[in-house]
Amino acid sequence: MRHERELRLAGFERIAGLDEVGRGSLAGPVVAAAVILPDRHRIRGLRDSKVLVRSRREALYEQILDRAQAVGVGCIEVEVIDRINILQATKLAMRQALARLPEPPDHLVIDALSLREVDLPQRAIIDGDAISASIAAASIVAKVTRDRICAEFDGRYPPYGFARNKGYGTPRHLDALLSEGPCEWHRRSFAPVRMMLAGEQMSLELFEEAMLDEEAMLDEEELEPED
Repeated sequence: MRHERELRLAGFERIAGLDEVGRGSLAGPVVAAAVILPDRHRIRGLRDSKVLVRSRREALYEQILDRAQAVGVGCIEVEVIDRINILQATKLAMRQALARLPEPPDHLVIDALSLREVDLPQRAIIDGDAISASIAAASIVAKVTRDRICAEFDGRYPPYGFARNKGYGTPRHLDALLSEGPCEWHRRSFAPVRMMLAGEQMSLELFEEAMLDEEAMLDEEELEPED
């Protein structure tokens, strides 16, 4: 919590960590969370949600909800992602999460992004979910929330395996796209889905190549941290 300690020494008291989950997925919403932790939160093992096993992540999620000063969650659906693009949808989800905090923060720490529309001091941190407890807590809340949404949609659209792949382009998911076509939960603006809807002849290899191109584009949109 080096960043949080520095900010507390500078006089800030309600430091909100923000992170998102689902930005690179082919299907489903992008979910963001904002978490304000107390100075001594006593939650051990806060890490980037992606490196935690499910049982540990779920246990930490419950601890965060119990011990955090405030938690807010934002969820932007596929239709909006396709209309305004995934980067803007991610920022909108973060602003939604902030608006849903029961008490306003006085400083933000954000994983890799800046929210210029938000009139609060903020710090963008590359790999923030690995080095900031507040961002790691936000990552866990966002992932558990989105995973539960994916499990619900898996029952509606079983061929795609959403409960396991969370909408990401795994071989099973891409195979299902080839055989079944996209469902209403797929993001039409993402390259593999867009190419299929345009009538292009697709193979698994072409799908995987399109996925790599999409991921490279998302990486280029990441903003450098501000001083």
